Amino acid sequence: MERIREAVQRARQQRGPDAPVGITTGARRVFSPVDVDVHGPGEIVYSTTRSIPVPMRDQRANRIVSGFEPCAFTEAYKILSTQVAQKLREHRWNTLAVTSPREGEGKSLTAANLAISLAMEFNQTALLVDTDLRQPSLRRLFGWNPGPGLSDYLIQGTPIEDLLINPGIRGFVVLPGGTPQSNTSEMLGWLKMLHLVEELKARYPSRIVVFDLPPLLTTADVLAFAPHVEAMLLVVEEGVTKREDVARSAELLAATHLIGTVLNKAQNGAMARAGYGVQQRVPRSH
Repeated sequence: MERIREAVQRARQQRGPDAPVGITTGARRVFSPVDVDVHGPGEIVYSTTRSIPVPMRDQRANRIVSGFEPCAFTEAYKILSTQVAQKLREHRWNTLAVTSPREGEGKSLTAANLAISLAMEFNQTALLVDTDLRQPSLRRLFGWNPGPGLSDYLIQGTPIEDLLINPGIRGFVVLPGGTPQSNTSEMLGWLKMLHLVEELKARYPSRIVVFDLPPLLTTADVLAFAPHVEAMLLVVEEGVTKREDVARSAELLAATHLIGTVLNKAQNGAMARAGYGVQQRVPRSH
């Protein structure tokens, strides 16, 4: 844990308190039907979004937090989502990207469980976007068959409202990654992608949009996409992620608002805070 603190603190010192977030341009409307209607406190009706419920047993098998009874695993994500929500509200942000230094460190599962935990908060919803266009994984995580998603919108113009899926969890919607692509860093930097992000940000003020990005050190995708979002979260795996990878990741993200780190597969669920925003241990699930 100490190595993570040291790396992120060094990056914070290097970038200074007023580092730029990115670019902002005028957004255009990219989809028109209303996918969520709110009919009074606590009631959400999906009018155009497809619903493909994920059975509880499958949620638990795939370590999706909503499939578990309250335990150290679910409590860790609840604490994490509370910290993240507070940090976002403090700056009036509603977009967050999640990445990791390398593959297999748990960033997609962390992004999904964080988004679900955020959606479970009262008067708040969450949208999870699979922006790992080279190896999209959210359909597999939720047990859905391969199908269209974000890449199909970007390349073929498939309407966004035809791609959104509600897995049967209140206030939570997923935009899958779609057909795997190779020129992913170029796609994530397209103006069309920026317009989509701006639309998703503005459509529902009470919704937090979580983007599941590829690993930072294996492609240029994260750096290409980082200017589109307001905050970043770095996932590292206890006992696996190397010190130099954490340091390099912190350096590459120095021009973004890296609000914290998540120590995945920790041996206990004790929460720790550092001077670099949110830092949270997520224990192994059983």
